[in-house]
Amino acid sequence: MKTIFLDRDGVINRNPPDWGYVCNWTDFTFLPNALEAIRDITQRGFRIFVATNQAGIGRGIFTEQQLTDIHRKMLNEIEDAGGLIENIYYCPHHPDAGCECRKPKPGMLLRAVHEYDVDMSNSFFVGDSITDIQAARNAGASPILVLTGHGRDSYDHYINSDSNDKTHKPDKIFTNLYTASRWIIQ
Repeated sequence: MKTIFLDRDGVINRNPPDWGYVCNWTDFTFLPNALEAIRDITQRGFRIFVATNQAGIGRGIFTEQQLTDIHRKMLNEIEDAGGLIENIYYCPHHPDAGCECRKPKPGMLLRAVHEYDVDMSNSFFVGDSITDIQAARNAGASPILVLTGHGRDSYDHYINSDSNDKTHKPDKIFTNLYTASRWIIQ
């Protein structure tokens, strides 16, 4: 079965200003047409997972319970719109913790492989950052960059990079999750 992994902040919802954190539901705002994109991907028979770095927990800015509350409300809204997220994987660790789950490492995606028998060669990862692209490559999924959230900065980094390292090169680039979904479900 085809599988889509989505980053959360900057892909599904607006990034908070100044590289801040979504600490509660009042900070969470769906990006335009994100609900429709998730609904359409669901209705075409794809499985959808979220893989998101949430270092605010490791930094002591918000708690896992606050994150659980945000995700519960997010999932309810997605389901009310006709979409379905199979599972949300998140890395709660501080960026300096050296864990295996923080993107660009593929730990969250590989958990889905083991828990849901995901075929990564038949999977996409839609993200707005170079670390999303790298996590997709590291796990064997096809990386898609969207220009929402930090996507424009990531695109500029990709375009201006002199490196021959292709781990940060997306397979496709789209304006947002909705336009990416049109290509994915065709």
